[in-house]
Amino acid sequence: MSSIYAINEATATDAQAGALRDVKKALGGVPNMAKVMAHSPAVVKAWLGLHASLGEGALSPQIRERLALSTAEYNGCTYCLSAHTFLASKVAKIDDSEIELARNIASDDPHIAALLELSDSIARNRGSVSDVEVGQARAAGVTDQEIIEVVGNLALNILTNYLNILADTENDYEAVKPLSAL
Repeated sequence: MSSIYAINEATATDAQAGALRDVKKALGGVPNMAKVMAHSPAVVKAWLGLHASLGEGALSPQIRERLALSTAEYNGCTYCLSAHTFLASKVAKIDDSEIELARNIASDDPHIAALLELSDSIARNRGSVSDVEVGQARAAGVTDQEIIEVVGNLALNILTNYLNILADTENDYEAVKPLSAL
């Protein structure tokens, strides 16, 4: 049971209803996370804006989904693991083995592996990453633009991970448990 209830479209304030309409327009539907987030239309706007802006960046949808999976795994967010496993498989068309690798901060592609390792190090060390780690990422072809976008994706994913953990959001997807819970 959620500790923060989902906004019901029928009883939402005008601002909340507008936020839910914006989500539906952007995503084609309104997941439970957005219904919880709609308590603050400002946060919905920020989430949608950051998501859309990062979608225009250098990192492909396949890389962004892998980053989302690895961050959700680290934070232990079942909702986000479930959502991003679905999106990675059905939308980004990432095969099951790469989805599992991403959850373990790995990839068969050295460039993607370097991005995942850098993202994980940034998260675990709260931004304090050694020059050696950045050098290793650069040696694998990671650009400064990609480094900055990894930080942006971390911000986006931490926002949704923490929100869903705090709210105990009802899962709309087939449940995927964090590896630490298995």
